Amino acid sequence: MAIAVFSVSAMKAQDNVLSVEISADIVSQYIWRGLDAGNASLQPTLGISYKGLSVSAWGSIGLVDSSDTNELDLTVSYSAGGFNVGITDYWFNVGADPESHYFKYSTHSTNHLFEANVGYDFGLASIQWYSNFAGNDGLNNSGKRAYSSYVELAVPFSLGDIQWNAMIGAVPYATDFYGTDGFAVTNLSLLAVKEITVSDKFGIPVFAGINANPYDKRAYLVFGLTLRP
Repeated sequence: MAIAVFSVSAMKAQDNVLSVEISADIVSQYIWRGLDAGNASLQPTLGISYKGLSVSAWGSIGLVDSSDTNELDLTVSYSAGGFNVGITDYWFNVGADPESHYFKYSTHSTNHLFEANVGYDFGLASIQWYSNFAGNDGLNNSGKRAYSSYVELAVPFSLGDIQWNAMIGAVPYATDFYGTDGFAVTNLSLLAVKEITVSDKFGIPVFAGINANPYDKRAYLVFGLTLRP
């Protein structure tokens, strides 16, 4: 359930075709699509990209609360021009079966969740659609698999010497995965990022975001920083 990614490639081949990303975000609170997913967390990333194809691993580990969920996400994605598509395997150490191990994929007891996404970046704005299609998904109002979905519109812009990203996200129909009983706007956020220069060759991106969930009437202020080689 990765939040906005501010990290960049840690190593690149000379021809800029193959790139490897190694980074870690430290966040004051884990807010995901307008939902409170945990307290202060360490969130490492390892990824490889070749042309438009990317394979990455992302995780989240609670730093202050031992009851926070540990998470490991594996993603395969492809992009061409402004178009992108991907599939993510989310895994949590708690869920349908608290005793479930990582390699358990049984339909009704796995802690894995599989999500597909598709989107387009128009330059001035981008839109993404996400849908769960297998694993530990939520249920709709009829008690059947919800194929829980989320759609988000993002508008990046510059103000002063800071990069900003304004986002609005919504759940289109009922699912207990997001805790909604119909269409609901669950995420209004404004994120800002600035790189703090440490030396001529090293900088630390820091970011802050205001997140509001109109549906459950909650709001959050999150601060974080990115570490990279």
